[in-house]
Amino acid sequence: MNVLDRIRKELKGLSSAEQAVGQLVLKDPAGFQTMPVSELARRAGVSSPSVVRFCRTLGYSGLSEFKLRLAASMTEGVPFVHQAVQQGDTGTTLIHKVVDNALHTLMSFKNAAPAQAIEDTAQALLRCFAQGGRLHVLGVGNSAFVAQDAQHKFFRMGCHALAHADGHMQIMAASLVKGSDCVLTISNSGRSKDLLDANRLARQAGAFTMAITASGSPLAQAVQMHIPADHTELYEQYSPMVSRLLHLCIVDILVTRVAMALGSEAQTTMARLKKNLINTRYAK
Repeated sequence: MNVLDRIRKELKGLSSAEQAVGQLVLKDPAGFQTMPVSELARRAGVSSPSVVRFCRTLGYSGLSEFKLRLAASMTEGVPFVHQAVQQGDTGTTLIHKVVDNALHTLMSFKNAAPAQAIEDTAQALLRCFAQGGRLHVLGVGNSAFVAQDAQHKFFRMGCHALAHADGHMQIMAASLVKGSDCVLTISNSGRSKDLLDANRLARQAGAFTMAITASGSPLAQAVQMHIPADHTELYEQYSPMVSRLLHLCIVDILVTRVAMALGSEAQTTMARLKKNLINTRYAK
């Protein structure tokens, strides 16, 4: 997580003076790097010691180190700053914010590169399919659509995959899993009681549990394999979109890794499906 994302995440827990400094950083991160402490204090409406306290609260030795880390964050390959969509945004501004927010989130995930977690999850899925096991994909709300997308993509490769969006169905599926099965849970918050209950039951039944969810969440701590899906989306603004795009991207990475490992077997299955589907279309 870069400096700007960390400030957004921790801003509400800071003192009022420190929040003012944090808002100044988020508003003009490039300008913040060039201003002396006295000018920063004046623009934030706080004292100079408050600026230094803000830096130390975030774990830096002082303003100089904070500026160095901020500059590094600005050159990590994440060229966009997440901006909340406002009620009056229209036209070009709205387009830029929505697209930039998506790019910022995906680039941040790319830079974090949880390669080992993704590889371990893919290997668990391959073992599951090799043993004739089933993949149960769980999700509620917006994540339910991502779960259905995952089911579709694994299914078309010939893998036994099922998506469950209803809480009762999730509990029933978790109760009926076998030791060769896997449960992949997709959740933005990682705090849904239904999903946590289903994962607990699945682990008790011997299934291997995995999750695509926020770091530090109860779900991340409850499963055997966690792929971190962290972002700076503001839930209170509008219906979550960035999280869905991030989750879809992670699913695509997992599907691609599994397809590569399956090799010609998956390619042959998908080619046969494509041919049969083409035959169902009306002639032009």
